[in-house]
Amino acid sequence: MIKKVFIQIGFWVLAFIITVASAVYQRKTGPTYPITDTQKWGDLHVSYELLRSHGGTGDQPVKISVSDSAVQGDLVYRRYNTNDNWTRVKMDRTADTLSAALPHQPPAGKLEYHIELFNQNETCMIPDKENVVTRFKGQVPGRVLLPHILFIFLGMLFSTRTAIEAFRKDGKTKWLSIFTLLLLLLGGMIFGPIVQKYAFGAYWTGFPYGTDLTDNKTLIAFIAWIIAVGLILGKKKSRIAVIGAAIVTFVVFLIPHSMHGSELDYSKIDAKAVQSDSLVNRNPDM
Repeated sequence: MIKKVFIQIGFWVLAFIITVASAVYQRKTGPTYPITDTQKWGDLHVSYELLRSHGGTGDQPVKISVSDSAVQGDLVYRRYNTNDNWTRVKMDRTADTLSAALPHQPPAGKLEYHIELFNQNETCMIPDKENVVTRFKGQVPGRVLLPHILFIFLGMLFSTRTAIEAFRKDGKTKWLSIFTLLLLLLGGMIFGPIVQKYAFGAYWTGFPYGTDLTDNKTLIAFIAWIIAVGLILGKKKSRIAVIGAAIVTFVVFLIPHSMHGSELDYSKIDAKAVQSDSLVNRNPDM
């Protein structure tokens, strides 16, 4: 009896480790994870953490640490995927920190930016290879975001644990599979769209309404577990279906978080602005 308890605990610990590792990988490889690095410029080592996501109504702060007080900096940015001219903003110095701010954008709006440092003799671009792209989003209340994160994490945990159970000769997967499906339903199909609405103004931007990868991968995992649970309740051979659903869930949750996520089409906004200006010009009394 004690041996069985320790075996069960071991299986849960293994499932937890796999889940945490995949969650960390997904987060750190995503396009909204901050870019952190140290870049050498002459005798200086410039350390920075450049944000690639900003929530709320305010501007996005941009800061960089430069100890040499003779060094000044400009924040250079424009709207992403547009032919806008670059805007240059002088950065303010406070002790060893240079700072400025990117102007607030509508939900799902993106800006691309970099920092240019200069002294009397040289100029340095941070980062040195390509611009940073940041996405703006609405503020998501903790009462919505925390349950979403919790249920999604538990759904992945139960999915992994169910797969381990399915590999056992006498494994019992029925209730583990049902709990997995319910957790994915709560985290991905109920709280997920609510988070999406707060952040980007739409409940669902995946199939069939759009190509948002986060929505679509959640839908794929959910459907896979519907099939697995359906086979279990139908008392049909389900071990392969359970393992398949768990593999699908693991693979889709390895896809970097927010990759190919919601993105504002600035061309549509510009077209509406032009149309509005045209109407005003036609009706000067408006």
